[in-house]
Amino acid sequence: MSPERAILERAIERGEREGGSVEFKERLTKDLHLADGRLESLAAQLRHRVLSGDGEATYVVGVTDDGGIAGISPDEFSESMDVLSLLAEEAGTHIDAVETWGVDEDGATEGARGEGLVGVATIREGTVMQDDEHIVVGTAGHVDHGKSTLVGSLVTGQADDGEGGTRGYLDVQPHEIERGLSADLSYGVYGFDEDGPIRMENPHRKGDRARVVEEADRLVSFVDTVGHEPWLRTTIRGLVGQKLDYGLLTVAADDGPTRTAREHLGILLATELPTIVAITKADLVDEERLAEVQREVERLLRDVDKIPLSVERHGVDAAIEEISETTVPVVTTSAITKEGLATLDELFEHLPKNGEVDSGGRFRMYVDRTYNVTGVGAVASGTIKSGSVQAGDELLLGPLTNGEFRDVEVRSIEMHYHRVDEASAGRIVGIALKGVEEREIRRGMSLLPRDAEPDPVREFEAEVMVLNHPTRIDDGYEPVVHLETVSEAAAFYPNDGQLLPGDSGTATVRFKFHPYVVEEGQRFVFREGRSKGVGTVTGVPDS
Repeated sequence: MSPERAILERAIERGEREGGSVEFKERLTKDLHLADGRLESLAAQLRHRVLSGDGEATYVVGVTDDGGIAGISPDEFSESMDVLSLLAEEAGTHIDAVETWGVDEDGATEGARGEGLVGVATIREGTVMQDDEHIVVGTAGHVDHGKSTLVGSLVTGQADDGEGGTRGYLDVQPHEIERGLSADLSYGVYGFDEDGPIRMENPHRKGDRARVVEEADRLVSFVDTVGHEPWLRTTIRGLVGQKLDYGLLTVAADDGPTRTAREHLGILLATELPTIVAITKADLVDEERLAEVQREVERLLRDVDKIPLSVERHGVDAAIEEISETTVPVVTTSAITKEGLATLDELFEHLPKNGEVDSGGRFRMYVDRTYNVTGVGAVASGTIKSGSVQAGDELLLGPLTNGEFRDVEVRSIEMHYHRVDEASAGRIVGIALKGVEEREIRRGMSLLPRDAEPDPVREFEAEVMVLNHPTRIDDGYEPVVHLETVSEAAAFYPNDGQLLPGDSGTATVRFKFHPYVVEEGQRFVFREGRSKGVGTVTGVPDS
């Protein structure tokens, strides 16, 4: 029997009894279970189960009152989770995790391939944590310079085994773990309470990530980007498309600053993101080589008009006070000896939320990834740019390929596998959507309030700066534009006819394939081969 199946078996074996923490429900419907005052009575029942379980209750959905496995359709299961979420909110609790299994015609779940579902929902005491104590850090750096390994050691507190073992603790694909190379964005999380760091004990379990989110008073999320040159486009998406508070650039002591590291630093600084440089793999070199690399990093920063601040020399308090668009703290680390990890802990525990968080504004999120989850349906993930969203909210999704927007409803919200009833600006979330299929959603789409009246555009006006180009930019130049989570080819038409390397000027930018939601003030990066530049949206034409 698989460990996952054992969760269901244990819940059924414990049974539904008076004074117990387990509740059986064949299904929950909005029409029946939320009508005529039943919401209050069912919420009271749920509250009683949670109190009986010392702060945790188990709801088994898709079973009869005597624990017989019946199975319900995916749509019925989704509606049941919607109702259960409302009951949990009414009871001052929240759904922490949901596990589902397929059910065959004979009621068996092991290896079942039928259409029916049975699920176990874990409900815990307390509402969701507040959003004001949450920072998001984007990592960057050359391949094999220890980005993922460093983050893996931070979120677990474990020393690396010298083979990059802790990098496997991030949210990465199996083929990436096997090859030891990241090919897409991955995510890690840890947090702090009054007693210090809260880390993942078993990062391979989704529930362990959820536990960190639930217990931490302050949360640190990592968006771990890709170091390999062919995937620079993905790295840019991670640094531009997320609502990051800080950047963390890694430079390996045995290699020093590479061209890729310089490019990643340029992207971080071009987006005006306060950045920390971590010199990694200090255990592989002697003191003389380490000092040499430290000097190389300091020269690299001064070459781009930034002030390096050695945390070893000046202390953590000075780094926290001075970090800015112009001052870059530098920390020496080793994931194997854990040198410098306590320093990074102290920094991340006390660094303030960077910039303004528009939690009170209107909800807005750009889609970065999409999934299809059994029993839940289509899930769109990304970073909330402004406002807040709740389970049950009615939203708009788009633009679709025809430029229109689709009415959708929020089934549920998860953050690092922790189910929440509400999330606000700055959170990296997965939002399960009712009213759309996963294949219809693509990266770069927007989620907006139902009454937003969005006006997607194919072109906009921008102030641009050419950072590097072998010749000049003329009318029709087509780089890839990275704006929020949008990554699409676009044609540039400089207002003065051309732009030379180092020039700043205005241009009309026209997307080649799709319209998008674009707003004045948004910053973007454009790149084509070795050519790159940055820009700011200055005008969006009326339709």
